[in-house]
Amino acid sequence: LDKTRRHQRKAPADVGHEDYGIIGESDQMHKVYHAIKKVKSTDATVLITGESGTGKELVARAIHYGGKTSKAPFVPVNCGGIPDTLLESELFGHVKGAFTGATETRAGFFQTADGGTIFLDEISNTSLAMQAKLLRVLQEKEFYMVGSKRSHKVNVRVVAATNRPDILDPALMRP
Repeated sequence: LDKTRRHQRKAPADVGHEDYGIIGESDQMHKVYHAIKKVKSTDATVLITGESGTGKELVARAIHYGGKTSKAPFVPVNCGGIPDTLLESELFGHVKGAFTGATETRAGFFQTADGGTIFLDEISNTSLAMQAKLLRVLQEKEFYMVGSKRSHKVNVRVVAATNRPDILDPALMRP
């Protein structure tokens, strides 16, 4: 009987998970749907944790497209797939002449996502120096393009993800 009820139960109608490829009716999935519902209409920065291949990007898309910035850009960035030496330029852009090969000024992912959401997948793969620069964007809503002395303001929601289960370990958060 309990098994039958569980299969018949539906996710909350206003979550709209069917539109984003999310499937599942377990109690754990209902917790995910509830979390999406809670954060989708806020501007809060979100950290999604879970094993590789569990649909963290689908959850990020559901948060973005279910929220008030759904018509604005959703920019996914695989931080684990970009070498740390290039990540700063990819995220924040660069000005002409900032480094060898920078023959023109190029906008980064944060500028592309302005007004919308940037999804930083595998954020735990970034260096501490890069995390400090990302913290500035989170706190001040501004960044510096590589090679520029002028800051750029940005209005972007950050959704990040990691497959590291220890990332929220209280022992790691002690000063």
